[in-house]
Amino acid sequence: MTASPFTAIVLAGQRPGVDPLAQHFGQPYKALIDVAGQPMLARVGRTLAACKNAQQIVIVAQNVAKLFDHPATAWMANDARIIARDCGDSVVQAIIDTLAALPDAYPFLLTTADNVLLDHHMTDTFVAGAAAQDVAVALVERKTLEAAYPGNRRTWLPFRGGAYSGANLFWLGSPLANEALAVWRGIEQQRKKARAVLGAFGGGLALMVGLRLLTLDQAIARVGRRLGLSARAVVLPYAQACIDVDKPSDHAMVEAILRARA
Repeated sequence: MTASPFTAIVLAGQRPGVDPLAQHFGQPYKALIDVAGQPMLARVGRTLAACKNAQQIVIVAQNVAKLFDHPATAWMANDARIIARDCGDSVVQAIIDTLAALPDAYPFLLTTADNVLLDHHMTDTFVAGAAAQDVAVALVERKTLEAAYPGNRRTWLPFRGGAYSGANLFWLGSPLANEALAVWRGIEQQRKKARAVLGAFGGGLALMVGLRLLTLDQAIARVGRRLGLSARAVVLPYAQACIDVDKPSDHAMVEAILRARA
C-alpha cells in the first residue's frame, strides 16, 4: 500500500481546568501520562516519526516546551521534522490557526496525543482511503470493536446498517477543510453527543439518521454536498483504532494491549 505524503498534527493540549485523568495519575499534563513505560505523546510522536510519508509533525498544546521538558520527549525538540505550536484553549481554533500558519503543508493528518495505539497499519489504511478527499474521518464499526473487546464502552454514531465510533484520525486535504472546521467549532463543547454532531449539519440529516434511513456513506455524502467539498468516512478494520485514553479503565486496557504487542 503506497501512502501519500502528509503533514501530521498532534493535538496534545487539554481543556481549561484540571484534567481529571492527569490528576488521577499525578501529572500536570494529560499528554505526559505514562502508558506502558512511555508518555503518551512520546508514543504517538515516535509512531508518526517512523512514517516516511509524514513530511512534518506539528505538536499543538498550550505550552509545548513544557511537554518537551521530559526525558522521554526531549528528542522531539531536536527532530528537524517536528514543529511546536502553542495554542489557546479551543481545540478547533488551534487547528484553524495551524492550517493558516502552514498554507503550503496540505494535506494534513490530524490525531491526538492519547491515540497511543496508533500504528502504521492504521495510518497507511486511513491515508490510502482519504487521500483524494477534502475531508475524511476514520471510524470503527461497533461489531469490529465488540468482537475483539466485548463490553468496551464508546460513543456510537448510529446509521442504517451499523453504528460507528471515531478513531481520532482526521484528514484535512485542502483549504476547503476549513468549512468543516467552522461547523465543528460550533459544537466543540458537545462533540461527544451524537445528536449534537448530526444536528450541526441540519435537522433533516439528524432526523434521517435517527430513523436509520441513511447509511454512513449516504450521510457523509450529504454532509459533503452541504459544505461544498468532497468527504469520506474511512472505516478501519482495526478494533484498537478507536480505543484512546480518556479514563483509567482505558489506560489499563491500553497498557495491556501494548504489553501484549511487545
